[in-house]
Amino acid sequence: MIVIDGAEGEGGGQVVRNACALSLVTGTAVRITNIRAKRSKPGLMRQHVTAIEAACAIGNATCEGLVVGSCDLTFRPGRVVAGDYRFSVGTAGSTGLVLQTVLMPLLLADAPSRLVLEGGTHNMLAPPFEFIDRCFLPVVRRMGGQVEARLIRHGFYPRGGGRIEVDITPGSLQPIACLTRGAPVSVSACALIAALPLSIAEREIAMVRKAFDWSDRECFVRELPVDQGPGNILLLEARFEQATEIVSGFAQLGVTAERVAKTAIGRMRGYLACDAFAGPYLADQLLLPMALAGGGAFTTVKPSEHARTAAAVIERFTGRRTRFVQQAGGTHAVTIA
Repeated sequence: MIVIDGAEGEGGGQVVRNACALSLVTGTAVRITNIRAKRSKPGLMRQHVTAIEAACAIGNATCEGLVVGSCDLTFRPGRVVAGDYRFSVGTAGSTGLVLQTVLMPLLLADAPSRLVLEGGTHNMLAPPFEFIDRCFLPVVRRMGGQVEARLIRHGFYPRGGGRIEVDITPGSLQPIACLTRGAPVSVSACALIAALPLSIAEREIAMVRKAFDWSDRECFVRELPVDQGPGNILLLEARFEQATEIVSGFAQLGVTAERVAKTAIGRMRGYLACDAFAGPYLADQLLLPMALAGGGAFTTVKPSEHARTAAAVIERFTGRRTRFVQQAGGTHAVTIA
């Protein structure tokens, strides 16, 4: 059994998700202590419990300590079984983070699977659906994994109520190198808004146009049905020949539309200012599939503590070490060997 101190590194929920996924793939039991010790509310939240419940369901696993607020759990894997599964977070907790926990084990199963995930699709503490669909999954498909995701209904914090559907066809994952993003293809800014004044989204788009001089065709507002709100997110997308980056700004109570836009603009400027393949959030997510493929490489901006913590957990289960090497111009080369 592998024992992991959840307080090490960035001390968040990613340790739990990656450890359970790796436990299922490798067949190795794991005990995690001090779960989310560095967060303002330590212990498992509802979305973490749902993610582990999903891992137990697909992998015939058992888990001790699986309750909201728990800071210590023991996960014992069984055999992963493909099939049709439905999991509901029950709050605005991220459906995407539940997907991260079960995707790799199901990709390495012996038959296709279909997932229905209900909860938050646009949550300020997790990548939005568009990021998973347009940034992360295309790289997984390049590695040989056949995954298709559909957004059925938006779910914003705090109400939730969103739904995504995912079709997974197993395949052998192959190492790839994602070192350059290629020539620019397109840019866009989309302000999604539901059950809030339309002027909020319009002010966000005005800020983007002022910052980047993007055209009316590239900047737009999309108003969603009232029953999918209240909620607002600004999505900035930059497509290149080999990569796509999406950054976001989330509306919060007491935060102006201008500040929401400023957050997203700053993140996009940081990505466009370098020539790295992956932004910081995509870098986090590429480590696990590349390790399970037997290796891989990509370039990214300055690696986060989140990424370094994920690399440490992956090495504990697989023995594969991740190297982060700074290059000229500020980018970093990441190699999983």
